[in-house]
Amino acid sequence: MSPSKVMAGEERGWIVPIGGAEEKESSPRILERFVRVCGGSDADIVVIPTASRQADTGARYEKIFRELGAERVDALDFGHRDDGKRDDRLRRIERASGIFFTGGNQLRISTILGGTPAAKLIRSRNASGITVGGTSAGASILSEHMIAFGDEGSSPKAGSVRLAPGLGLTNRFVIDQHFRQRDRLGRLVTALAFNPFAVGIGLDEDTAAFIGPDNTLEVEGTGAVTVVDADGVQFSSMAQVEEGQPVCLLGLTVHILTAGATFNLHTRKASAGTLAKS
Repeated sequence: MSPSKVMAGEERGWIVPIGGAEEKESSPRILERFVRVCGGSDADIVVIPTASRQADTGARYEKIFRELGAERVDALDFGHRDDGKRDDRLRRIERASGIFFTGGNQLRISTILGGTPAAKLIRSRNASGITVGGTSAGASILSEHMIAFGDEGSSPKAGSVRLAPGLGLTNRFVIDQHFRQRDRLGRLVTALAFNPFAVGIGLDEDTAAFIGPDNTLEVEGTGAVTVVDADGVQFSSMAQVEEGQPVCLLGLTVHILTAGATFNLHTRKASAGTLAKS
């Protein structure tokens, strides 16, 4: 599964993964910025709470985004795969300027929405310019390769992570969330050991990666984003070790980025960004 093709004269929309537990009341910097990149006062946002089992999740985000100035916000829950084929749901997604996936269980999103006309439409709409973001499980689902579940710990170990197909907006990165709070470095590095093509992005809570049409990631929020670049890996023992054993990796590059710092997913270059000006 490759990302939807960007047509001539168009540019891909923003992709906004959030590490979970984003501030929603006193200083909601991440959600405010999400509304801005969706169009500000003209923003038309569809909230998809499918990952959550809490009945009020969609309504809560509807209220938050309206209070932050979005012109229109509607929650569309997809409880069954047939919902992803409904014309009324597809028409609503077609009108939106932004899509937001809530937290919960990312496998609920992939098993209910994966491969449906709604998922395909969200991919093509992002390729034609609309913003797509999500928090926690809603962040994990955005990439082509999704961490379904795995073990905590700082060391990569064979068998410590299970991958599943995600929504496929991009194949440039693999997301993990609640990163520092749940000690998830090991499972992110293990995911990259399977195939070093992608960049690993570990998102702390109340922290987001705003990835623009030029593939530049800028950090927003109060935590950090850990970028693990496996492009320069010289050796990996992944194919040699048994399940549960540590994996040897030589040549990883790790960047710790805070608000204002950037990473270009195309050139794989990090920058202090606005931090260098302070």
